[in-house]
Amino acid sequence: MQLRIIRVIKAFVWSGIKTNDVFEPLNIEQFKETIPGLIHGYLSPEEMPNSLSLLPSPPKVGSKVFKRDFTSAKKAVESTDKVRFVLANADADLSFPAVAKLFENSLGIEISELKTPKVYVFMRRVMTDVGLSAYAVKKYYYRERPFVVNKGKTCTPEKEEGMRTASSFPSAHAALSWAWALLFAKMLPEKKEMILMRGYEFGESRIICNVHWQSDVEMGRVIGEIIVKRLCVNSSFQKDFDDVKEEIYRTLRGASD
Repeated sequence: MQLRIIRVIKAFVWSGIKTNDVFEPLNIEQFKETIPGLIHGYLSPEEMPNSLSLLPSPPKVGSKVFKRDFTSAKKAVESTDKVRFVLANADADLSFPAVAKLFENSLGIEISELKTPKVYVFMRRVMTDVGLSAYAVKKYYYRERPFVVNKGKTCTPEKEEGMRTASSFPSAHAALSWAWALLFAKMLPEKKEMILMRGYEFGESRIICNVHWQSDVEMGRVIGEIIVKRLCVNSSFQKDFDDVKEEIYRTLRGASD
């Protein structure tokens, strides 16, 4: 799975990497309009990667990649897997504390502001860095979401009105879940497979929900990986990473006593 994503990252199979010298990342106050309750991340504006120059443009209608996107969306709409649809519905919620539960089963701990405060704040700060990068691309491009094009159902009909005018490219959900998965997999290599699978699955939920195209999700994961690489050379992040890892293992030891 991870090798497949790396191949996608290296290939950039659509229209080539876009060069943009006038990159204007969002600031946290702008981002709060989309996701209230954010706290500051780790990266300064100067450290934030130029996501516009690192991603290709969305695939053009009629292109090979768009046809693949359309086929994937059609399959999702026609699916009768109700259990997976329910999970996709739950995965749509990016608010805290709900999204903090995402990796509880794969890590084997309860993630909450009370029980694991360092993990909880760490996830929130990473969310801000990933979100600022992903939404800067969304701000630049406008791509219609699958349900607008195919008129199919979504798993969150109450959110459809707002999503109609919000760009589909790239998927912030996929960017965030993949970044978290990569980081937690570094902390707990013995649980790497389960952690990466859950992060991958969370992104796939956006396709199942009929609110993101497959290429939106793939390029979201590209952003997630780019942000992780940038975070790993940030001294403040490195300290928190070690502290969070220690809290996780301490909690696991406590659970086994």
